[in-house]
Amino acid sequence: VNGRAALIGDAAGYVTKCSGEGIYFAAKSGRMCAEVIAQRSRGGTRMLEDYDLYEYCRQFDDKYGATYLVLDQLQKVFYTSDAARESFVELCEEEYVQKVTFDSYLYKKVQGNDPIGDLKLGIKTFQSLWKNNFSKPEPMRELA
Repeated sequence: VNGRAALIGDAAGYVTKCSGEGIYFAAKSGRMCAEVIAQRSRGGTRMLEDYDLYEYCRQFDDKYGATYLVLDQLQKVFYTSDAARESFVELCEEEYVQKVTFDSYLYKKVQGNDPIGDLKLGIKTFQSLWKNNFSKPEPMRELA
């Protein structure tokens, strides 16, 4: 927000780091901003101030901030080295990871409401990162 102007979508940085996805968030942020403008301007009868537009930012962050935080952490953990990327690939073979990933993309919010599944995934993540960072790499698999 700068004065009475607010950025939305890609211009506001609402692109997911891991996938580069941004169309949904661009459309959603545009709609959320327009709704705040309509509400705060009382249907166009009141001039907006910058604090009115900060309400749009707050609403977007409240709704999607956790998603961006998790994706940022994933990138910092798994996109830093070849060993970390190998761990990421290993973990993607897990059915729980596939389910959580699918549900998260479908609902546009971080899923994973199974504390036991999350704990097991955390342990597997640590084990995989340890193995791929401190062990000799396994031989390449041959494709059939």
